Amino acid sequence: MITIKDSREIELMRHAGHVVGLVHKELEKFLRPGLTTQEVADFCEKIIRNEGCTPSFLHLYDFPGSVCTSVNDTVVHGIPSNYVLKDGDILSVDVGACWKGYHGDSAWTYAIGNPSDDVKRLMKVCEEALYAGLAQVKPGNRVGDISHAVQVYLESHGCTTPRDYTGHGIGTEVHQDPSIPNWGAAHRGPRLKKGMCLAVEPMAHLGGEEVVVLRDGWTTKTKDHSLAAHYEHTVAITDDGYEIMTKV
Repeated sequence: MITIKDSREIELMRHAGHVVGLVHKELEKFLRPGLTTQEVADFCEKIIRNEGCTPSFLHLYDFPGSVCTSVNDTVVHGIPSNYVLKDGDILSVDVGACWKGYHGDSAWTYAIGNPSDDVKRLMKVCEEALYAGLAQVKPGNRVGDISHAVQVYLESHGCTTPRDYTGHGIGTEVHQDPSIPNWGAAHRGPRLKKGMCLAVEPMAHLGGEEVVVLRDGWTTKTKDHSLAAHYEHTVAITDDGYEIMTKV
């Protein structure tokens, strides 16, 4: 069931989103070669808790980390570990914060040290695909308009997207209806309305679209080991467009 949030609920989500945005802002200054992904997760969790929130992902569906840390060919759901980040790595950090029962959710991809040209291109295309999708977020449009815009942008720039993972509605739960695929036909799916809150999250591969999930049940990698990126914002639909809630 798709829920419409009132002004009180959106204000609570706005604060949760602000904290998520703060984490990403601080990560830009913190990330460097030599850190473990567990140290990255601890850094994120400390900010979340210092701001009075709780990590949305910790123990969600039994996920063991406070955030997702996905390196290189890991698309999503990377578990924080003792992996040491190296110069040239690419790291996607998916952060969720809960404030008084309401969630904010945003993923961003970071180059560690000196990125290759392929990394720069992948990151640029995936981030721009996010905003291509968000440009379709307004009352009267349909979920498929977002999906189609993301797919067209990614594929026209030589990238693919996994078919196993989607964006989603968000509110009192991290994942709510509607599902928001990163592919599909325009003018299809649920109609967008003011007060809906969505997490739009393109994922992009430099290689094929197929993925594999490791034995831990979480870590999702590109089947051909090509590099992957992941960008996401939580937005609220307004009278004539959208408000990004996961930024400072």
